[in-house]
Amino acid sequence: MVTDASVFGAGLRERLGRTVHWQEMWRHEFLDALERDPVVIVPCGSVEQHGPHCPMDVDISHTQALAVETALAITEFPVIVAPPVWIGLTHYNMGEVGTITASVETYIALVSEICRSIWANGFRRIILLNGHGGNRDIIRVISIKLSEEDIWVLPITYWEMVPDVLQQRAEADFGSIGHGGEWETSLQLYLRPTLIDRARMVADPEREPNFTPEILAFTGFPERRREREHGVNGNPFTASAEKGALLFEAAKERLIEVCRQYHRLPVWQYRQFGSHCP
Repeated sequence: MVTDASVFGAGLRERLGRTVHWQEMWRHEFLDALERDPVVIVPCGSVEQHGPHCPMDVDISHTQALAVETALAITEFPVIVAPPVWIGLTHYNMGEVGTITASVETYIALVSEICRSIWANGFRRIILLNGHGGNRDIIRVISIKLSEEDIWVLPITYWEMVPDVLQQRAEADFGSIGHGGEWETSLQLYLRPTLIDRARMVADPEREPNFTPEILAFTGFPERRREREHGVNGNPFTASAEKGALLFEAAKERLIEVCRQYHRLPVWQYRQFGSHCP
């Protein structure tokens, strides 16, 4: 018997009597939402190798879950979760089995068109919620590109909301989200523990030297294929579901506050001031 027929495995309407998923909503719900200054979250991530012990969808699973839980927590105005953009920029992981990537040009075009479509529907408060390091800079570029069309989106990479947790509560990967390391493995252990293969965990050193942390703080090369034998950046042996819960809840609370402030803000206009005034 099929108990969950949602296109992305959510089935919120069946379980909760309401849904926050764009693709599950009815026409009248969109029209009602538009009357109440809604926020739309677009989860962005990737499908790529995350070492021998993690599934391929780590980066999109975190932002999808974070977006949905945030939307469910806010009841005073609508927060809608758009269909996730699961593909990302992960060319540096090609060669590691399981990785699927897009080119820079394709990614910019795809995410820009999604945001244009959401905007054309009347939604004026859009968040690009990113969970993949390779997307971090490009979603900022997309936000700048769209602003020239008077389409405003807010780019957020989730771990940048909670640097204090990454720095203060780590045992190994201090201040870094890593890649299949302490923090990403912890989030998976919290959200989907059955998808972690503990027997295959590894923590490898870098194959080649890099700049010192002091230099990397302000410059560095684009990422290449992970410079570790098994594609893990960090130490998954220090991961735990408790750490995952801590990071997830901290990020959720920060995102809730972002949504509430965004909801209160007026809609910006590019040509309101400066040389582009009509």
